[in-house]
Amino acid sequence: MLIVENLAVHYARVPAVQGVSLRVEMGETVGLIGPNGAGKTTTLSAITGLIRPSAGSITFEGKSLIGRTPEQIVRQRIALVPEGRHIFGSLTVEENLRLAAFGGRDRAAANDDLSRAVERFPVLKRYYRSTAGKLSGGEQQQLAIGRALITRPRLLLLDEPSLGLAPLVVDQVFDALQELRQQGMTILLVEQNAARTIEFADRTYVLRTGRVALSGTRDELSASGSVMDSYLGI
Repeated sequence: MLIVENLAVHYARVPAVQGVSLRVEMGETVGLIGPNGAGKTTTLSAITGLIRPSAGSITFEGKSLIGRTPEQIVRQRIALVPEGRHIFGSLTVEENLRLAAFGGRDRAAANDDLSRAVERFPVLKRYYRSTAGKLSGGEQQQLAIGRALITRPRLLLLDEPSLGLAPLVVDQVFDALQELRQQGMTILLVEQNAARTIEFADRTYVLRTGRVALSGTRDELSASGSVMDSYLGI
């Protein structure tokens, strides 16, 4: 579904990503892990059109994403849950969701998607009329994921969904992701929790200093403990 080949991204003259190649097959959950500054978020930003690569190719369902705007990429049904969630804190939960629901779409279908989002995350129904900025970090993360799902993505990209959350809330987020994968959602997951990601994903890529240092299935990477120690310290 998604193929990234020899991706390179520079900030001014500083290389952030150097020759990264990865693939995500339909229905897979693929992890992307590595130390801070390894190029994980930069890779997602290139996929979603937020930054322009210096070199390489990105194709989604056989069509190039290079040169497309973020708005055009969203229309390809690729949704990003960004690091830090980036909800609109001064708006209500309902208003945040409706911003995603009514993007030139049929109103009945949009209302149906909105209803499914609040059913999936009961906390959103509970605080539907409340200001989103008053939600806890975990509740805001559920809102960010629910907002992304309203666009009916074929590919869901998540950037550090567990960042700053309490362990119990992290479990709830991963439970929600597990439900999505069981329903056939294709997911590319960038995560700080390396061990949890390796266990959760079908395959995982390990980035180090902008390059893919290691990749494999959960069984392959779990068996490479000494190698993982050298890259991640886990």
